Order: sequence, then structure tokens, then C-alpha cells
Amino acid sequence: MSRHIPTYELYGEKTGREPDFWVHCETIRSRSSLHHWEIRPHRHESFFQILYIEGGSGDAIFGEKSYAIRPPGIITVPPGINHGFRFSRDIDGLVITLLRSHLSHPPGDRSQLGEWLATPHLTPLDPDNAEAVYVMQTLRRLGDEFENRRSGRNEALAAYVALALRLTARISHEGNTHELPPNENERRMEMLSELIQQHFRSHKPASFYARELGLSPTHLTRIVRAMTGNTPHELIAGKLVEEAKRQLVFTLGSVQEIGFRLGFADPAYFSRFFFKYTGETPRVWRVKEKVRLEDV
Repeated sequence: MSRHIPTYELYGEKTGREPDFWVHCETIRSRSSLHHWEIRPHRHESFFQILYIEGGSGDAIFGEKSYAIRPPGIITVPPGINHGFRFSRDIDGLVITLLRSHLSHPPGDRSQLGEWLATPHLTPLDPDNAEAVYVMQTLRRLGDEFENRRSGRNEALAAYVALALRLTARISHEGNTHELPPNENERRMEMLSELIQQHFRSHKPASFYARELGLSPTHLTRIVRAMTGNTPHELIAGKLVEEAKRQLVFTLGSVQEIGFRLGFADPAYFSRFFFKYTGETPRVWRVKEKVRLEDV
């Protein structure tokens, strides 16, 4: 008879504590000490977790397998994965929990990073490796930023998370001799993603991105379709919708203000655009999503 694996937001909690919750950071000690240093098997359907192990030891359990934890290192836990931990009493580090919608690449998409994010990893951090040291510094700064509500806090936290995950994935790939190097199309998709991140608010056409990458629009479309199943236009629109959703839930701006921030001069056009890709107006979607998150 199979065991029941509970689904939590944070371990031992069923509901969010803040209406603007998208990321939470705490020391591993603060929660594990409440549970006798053992986090029993559970999962998170909507959340991705990063554990930064700075000191101590223990075991990470994924499914039926157990893996030794040694510092310094990073453990990444995708949504929907059954996992648990046993920690020594001298454990030191952070656990960061964030909504999967706030990841730069959805776990499981066809990019190299998306595939990496879809699988749990234990990534050692070599103190003699400059990028590993930078990851450790970035996560410490993230912890400090979370504790201190300074101006620009959400933007800083999002940047720290994106940077830490990108560099950890790179370190993980470099340490795995079975990993094949990314092909040229994967590199182009990474460059395209970065360009879209920079310019999506200005509504640049697909031809702009093709020109920036030194490709014809037809060639770019062929690559994007092969790698994602979408067109470049659909990727750009998807980024706009993703950011619109983020702002609708996690900012206090009106629908009109959010549309202006995203480059829509006409509020009615913003509503039509959002409805085309979601089937709901921004106002209706905002109300429903806030109710849903309160019930997670």
C-alpha cells in the first residue's frame, strides 16, 4: 500500500501568509529544528525550491533514493517531485521557495535550462571556482535582501534567483561528463530569450530579433518551432502575458497602469490582447488568480 505524500506550500503549511507571496527565504535550521531535523517526504505542486547548504551534513531523499548532502552545495527541487531531508544539528544554509511562474524558463521546456530545472539536482560548489563563489555570495545577498524590505526588493530578489539558477545549472553541466555541449540552436535560443527579456515591453517584431541574431526571419522561425513548437511572435506574446500576470497579482497598479508599463498605449487593446491568450480579461483573471493563490 503506497504512502500518502502530502502537498505543502512551505513544509508543514497549507496556505500562504501574504497576498503578494511569490518568494520565501528562511534558514534551513529555523524550520528543520521544529521537526527534529527531519523534513518528511512531501511535494509542492506550484513551487520550486533552492536549498543552499553552507555547513553541516545530511541526506536528501527523492522518491525512494537517498543522496548524501555535503557543503557547500545547492539542492534544487522542481514542482511535483516527492522529496524529504534529514539534517545534522549543525546544518547551516538557506531554503528559498518561489512560484514556478517566476522562473525565467518553465521546468521541462525545450531549452537546456528548462530541462535542467525539471530534474532535482545536488550541485557541489567548489570554493576555488570563481562562479561557485559568486553563487554563494548571490544567495547570501538574496537572504539579506529578503530580510530587509528596501526599495526595489522584488526586482533584486528576482535578479538574484535568476542569476543563481543560471550559474548553478552551468556548474552542474560542467561537472557532468555525460552532458553533451549545447548545440548551435540551443545557444541561439538562449540569446533570443535574453533579447526578448530586454525588449519585450517595446513590442519589437520578430524581424528585429532575427536581425539581432544575424538570421533571416524564416530561419529564426524554423529554429524556434523546432526548439519550442511555437513561433517567435508567440514567444514574445507569451513573455508579455507572463509579465502582465505577474504584475496583476503582485503589484497594486490598475489594469490601465500595468498595460502602460508593458507598452500598451490603449487600455482596450491591452485587454483584448490579454483575453486572446488567456480567455479572460485582466480584471477577471486578477480576481480569480488571487483567490486561487489564497487556496494553494
